[in-house]
Amino acid sequence: MTVAESKLQESIATLKKAGVRITPQRHAVLDYLLNSMTHPTADDIYKALEDKFPNMSVATVYNNLRVLKEVGLVRELTYGDSSSRFDCNTSEHYHIICEKCNKIEDFHYPSLDEVEKLAAQVTGYDVTHHRLEVYGICKECQQLEKEAK
Repeated sequence: MTVAESKLQESIATLKKAGVRITPQRHAVLDYLLNSMTHPTADDIYKALEDKFPNMSVATVYNNLRVLKEVGLVRELTYGDSSSRFDCNTSEHYHIICEKCNKIEDFHYPSLDEVEKLAAQVTGYDVTHHRLEVYGICKECQQLEKEAK
């Protein structure tokens, strides 16, 4: 069994334990997310699965993403634009975002818990979480810029 298959089986077990029905569409959305490192939008997922599920609507994808998020299997990433992106990697990690093509990649760095503690101390807030985003130009876009010159 591959790592992705193992993660899929674990995720299905989590859904069953939460009393969530495993529909073919839900299974497909979950499988797509687990095998995608691109942090897709709901539209991306819909387009990727529409040939396999021609009767599935974008609303179905959104509903499945909401359920997966509620159970804790998916993280919703919002960056100020109109479309959320979804990440199946729910471990503590950060993102780097290409300013040209908007690709999002994971990178790991020791958690910045001390920043949360300091923020709470200085402001009196009850800090719940933080998010770090790094922006730049990905290798592919750098190469395209070089070729265009």
